[in-house]
Amino acid sequence: MGAITAAVQACRKRIAAACTEAGRSADCARLLAVSKTFPAAAIREAHAGGLTAFGESYLREALGKLDALADLPLEWHFIGPLQSNKTRPVAERFAWVHGVEREKIARRLSEQRPATLPPLNVCVQINVSGESSKHGVPPEQALNLARLVASLPGLRLRGFMAIPEVDAARSRYALLRSLLEQARAEGLDVDTLSLGMSADLESAILEGSTMVRVGSALFGTRGYRGQARSYGVVVSQ
Repeated sequence: MGAITAAVQACRKRIAAACTEAGRSADCARLLAVSKTFPAAAIREAHAGGLTAFGESYLREALGKLDALADLPLEWHFIGPLQSNKTRPVAERFAWVHGVEREKIARRLSEQRPATLPPLNVCVQINVSGESSKHGVPPEQALNLARLVASLPGLRLRGFMAIPEVDAARSRYALLRSLLEQARAEGLDVDTLSLGMSADLESAILEGSTMVRVGSALFGTRGYRGQARSYGVVVSQ
């Protein structure tokens, strides 16, 4: 068994255990593999290990992987802030966007989504910590942006996404769940909390996450300069 395949199994066990602890079904949270900076070969191995959904943040790098892996039935997610001059390829080639934080971006994605494709799945990104260095709309503006996304024909509002600080109090996670419940209460068709990463997926699942974005726990240490580092993880027995 390859290192990534073993890591996929270990991560699925963590998710199942957290779902059980939360009193939810064992498959309550979907695993999204964050493959940014890692090579196409790592994604192939992860796919062989049973994963189909992969998240990317750097558009040029991502498009190269989409081309290199076009023979596989993969679902591509764009994660994080998106510049207005880069919306078209995302609208045309991705299935999900985690990180819509501006009306302009939402409208461009809707206008540029090909009519031959299903609506683009969108999570509104929320800055739950209030830090100026973090992306996302303030919590008090999240529902307004969600309503706009839901009204656009090329988009399908799925829910909310956030990247809290690693040692965040669980009240930050609970805030996101509360916003999802408010959206449902006013009739918005939402089903997704994109929350939790390698270090905090258990806390996120306990507060209602339905999709965890995991990178290092699957692929190993990430390199950000130049080409990605050689991948590989060590899985505790």
